[in-house]
Amino acid sequence: MNLINSRPIPRSHAVYTIAIIGFIYVLHTVIPMYSNSSFLSLFADEQTVGYIYMMGAAISIFGFLIIPSIIRRLGNYSVALWLILIQMCLFYGLLSSTSPFLITLFFVLQTAVISLIGLNLDIFLEVYTDATNVGTTRGLYNTALNASWVIAPLIGSMLVNGTENYHNTYVAGLFMLIPLFYLVYRNFPRFKDPTYHHYSPWQLIKHISKNKNWDKLFAANLVLQTFYAWMVVYSPIYLNKVIGFGWDEIGIILVVMLIPFAIIQFPLGRLADKKYGEKEMMIAGFIIMGISTIGLSFLHTNNIAFWAIALLITRVGAATAEIMMETYFFKTVSPRDAAALGIFRITRPLSYFTGPLIGIISLSFVTDQSYMFIVVGVVCLLALIPIATIKDTK
Repeated sequence: MNLINSRPIPRSHAVYTIAIIGFIYVLHTVIPMYSNSSFLSLFADEQTVGYIYMMGAAISIFGFLIIPSIIRRLGNYSVALWLILIQMCLFYGLLSSTSPFLITLFFVLQTAVISLIGLNLDIFLEVYTDATNVGTTRGLYNTALNASWVIAPLIGSMLVNGTENYHNTYVAGLFMLIPLFYLVYRNFPRFKDPTYHHYSPWQLIKHISKNKNWDKLFAANLVLQTFYAWMVVYSPIYLNKVIGFGWDEIGIILVVMLIPFAIIQFPLGRLADKKYGEKEMMIAGFIIMGISTIGLSFLHTNNIAFWAIALLITRVGAATAEIMMETYFFKTVSPRDAAALGIFRITRPLSYFTGPLIGIISLSFVTDQSYMFIVVGVVCLLALIPIATIKDTK
């Protein structure tokens, strides 16, 4: 029996298939994500954990700069399969190693590979997206990804189960890579790559700078991704070590916190297609995110419901800003622009440089760790400066 499709996959089928692949991709990523910093803290202090994330960011950025030329030569399908196989090896290395040096090395490399697989999925989706339904398609895709974000932290916390045995989360992540590999292998062997643009680094900078809205969007996206990165690295440690929640309680908080991503992005994407432009909703999202994050500094209770609701409000803003930026960008970019896609996604690994950097600097100046929420909230509000002058698509 031939496991590979002999005919190109239909457009509608492809979009739903990519959404399923994205769900599994995020599941393998997020199950260990919120305990990563605690896992690394077993042999490194908080500042060193920040430096490890920054190393991962640097390697990821380098990967985004070279991957467009590799995709152009080998094709998106082949590169995606090779990256998934490499990720399997790196997860196995994390599971089998006891050396802090090797664990750090494997952790840094898998951080980069995760980002690059995400770019492969973006290219698949962009090729199969109907230009008249960009917001709806991105909303559907993001809903699938974010449904995984909702359940994965709960799975991760259950696997850790109040102990310091974080290996179980990597075992689960490794097993998630098997269906991920199969679904890509099975569905896209006849994928037709667009004729990718080739740019030198200088040409790429000029290409990006020609679209003034992209510059502003990239700046705002960097702020959003910095918010995510800081929250992923420092909030679990804060909730565990400062507030005193157990990992089972943190898992519940994270599930509630991430619900907005699963329920509001699809309808907001449709609204952006059918009725409104993205700019106004983008601005509202950052205002909600910034003010509610500042408010976390004044929340000192160990009541789980208060923390779940407070963090949920921050994510209402983040989910709104995210889907509007995704919709805006993918309405204005061509599938052939793998390099521009890469630059847009560079904001994710770059945020794992800026996020820990904010944490490291803040820890040097503040006496109360809760004040770091004020710093992050103010940073979120700074995104309003570039967004205010973006030209709306409506």
